[in-house]
Amino acid sequence: MKHLLQIYCKNNKISQNFEFGTTILEVYNKIKPAMPHRPLCALVNNRVEGLKFRVFSSKQIEFLDITSSQGRKVYTRSLCFVLWKAVEDTFPGAVLRFEAPASKGYYFTLDLGRELTLDDVQTLKRRMREIVDSGAKFKRLECTTEEAVKLFRERGMDKKAKLVEGLGKLYTYYYKLEDSINYFYGPLVPSTDYLELFDLVKYYDGMLLRVPREDGVKLGDVVKQEKMLNAFGENRKFERFFGVSTVGDLNEATAKGRAGDIVKVAEAMQEKKICRIADRIAELPDVKIVLISGPSSSGKTTFSKRLSLQLLTCGLKPIPVSLDDYFVDREKTPLDENGEYDYESLYALNLQLFNQQLEQMLNGEEVELPRYDFPTGKSVMSGKRMKLDSNTVLILEGIHALNPLLTDGIDDKHKFKIYVSALTTIKLDNHNYIPTTDNRLMRRIVRDYKYRGMSPEDTIARWPSVRRGEDKWIFPFQENADVMFNSALLYELGVIRDRIIPILENIPESKPEYSVAANLSDLIHYFRPIPDEELPPTSILREFLGGSSFNY
Repeated sequence: MKHLLQIYCKNNKISQNFEFGTTILEVYNKIKPAMPHRPLCALVNNRVEGLKFRVFSSKQIEFLDITSSQGRKVYTRSLCFVLWKAVEDTFPGAVLRFEAPASKGYYFTLDLGRELTLDDVQTLKRRMREIVDSGAKFKRLECTTEEAVKLFRERGMDKKAKLVEGLGKLYTYYYKLEDSINYFYGPLVPSTDYLELFDLVKYYDGMLLRVPREDGVKLGDVVKQEKMLNAFGENRKFERFFGVSTVGDLNEATAKGRAGDIVKVAEAMQEKKICRIADRIAELPDVKIVLISGPSSSGKTTFSKRLSLQLLTCGLKPIPVSLDDYFVDREKTPLDENGEYDYESLYALNLQLFNQQLEQMLNGEEVELPRYDFPTGKSVMSGKRMKLDSNTVLILEGIHALNPLLTDGIDDKHKFKIYVSALTTIKLDNHNYIPTTDNRLMRRIVRDYKYRGMSPEDTIARWPSVRRGEDKWIFPFQENADVMFNSALLYELGVIRDRIIPILENIPESKPEYSVAANLSDLIHYFRPIPDEELPPTSILREFLGGSSFNY
């Protein structure tokens, strides 16, 4: 007698019986729910699994394609393996390193012992296409960790060996594609023919792996992001000099009692960068407005406060101005696609009044600043008057600060523009990156839970809307910055680890936010815990963890 189990497909809200041990792909092929694209993975009881995952008890399944963030991660991860295999096949012994997300794709460098040429990249692209067209299977294999470590070291994959060895688990899985092996954080697609849409182009001194856009139909446009790559590169140089560029390196250093030194050096590096920015502003006598922008949980507020301290040491008087006080009356606020007030829109601000008052102050005039009364939704005059002195600098921090339209009426010579973001540089290993958005989300979850009374479910549920606002109002203008400041700290996820795990564990499996929580929990468990005793009270991380000497 066959043992049957029940599968509920969330895509089409149909329940059906299947045999014990059926794969998710077999479920899809039988149910065939309507989807824009073929599935790449699925949520099984709200946890992401690959299509080869077998079910041995009744489950809820939701199939995900390229239009979902989880599906795109699976696609990208699988494509990275194809790139690695192409490197192994074409340039044996070469070292492939993920460097940074860039231009809606992923920037890699390839150490050939010589300069990477356009012909090299085109050769790799042709080999990738051959691999994709072959439909070769991705095989997930499991063995003892000891065997996996030995296998990786025999293949020259020391960073992967160090990563899995540091987890302390008896057994480890890895993936095989024909004769190539690799370790990846999370599932892959069943076979290479799932990866039809991609490109590989020469990009600066490396190459850009282009992946599908959110619609899954086209590739993202190739744009130059020199300033952002330089910000990543500065930290990469420091990490390599310090000997800590991957999680395995960090865990090893922590186990040897070096975590305190890493904290001190990382904080000193950030302070040095802030000092240099302040010095640069002080050398520009015409600059009267410092504009600071960046995505959510990038540490803009703490950065602004630390920059203000350094400006004081340069003989300047920084004065913060809140963009929130320039909101238009609530009934004049633009509406979003759902008919709700869109407070993230640039046009939720009274741009005319803002530019008028800035211009008046630059001309030496005194102005009365507005105040936005949030309970009534009205803009009123505050009674607070302001006049710029010869050594006064306005500090404007907000999501629209780098949008040219915000200060359209002000001569550029009076402005200094800064972009702040947590550009996470530490990697799991050379082929597994940590998304900067995951880093920022973990910061926000801890802060919202501790200081804003928000559940982790609420923070996670709001995150897609936050990200859409960033894509529309922040990221398009990041290269307008005069300076990019990387607020990510080499050690920070080790410190966040023990703070966030109990918070994430409170999210029940039945909640849709569980899938994100499970992913973050899996990621943070790669890190050894690092105590926060050595964090200075002015650390950007204190904004999220507590213990800051600044008032927020």
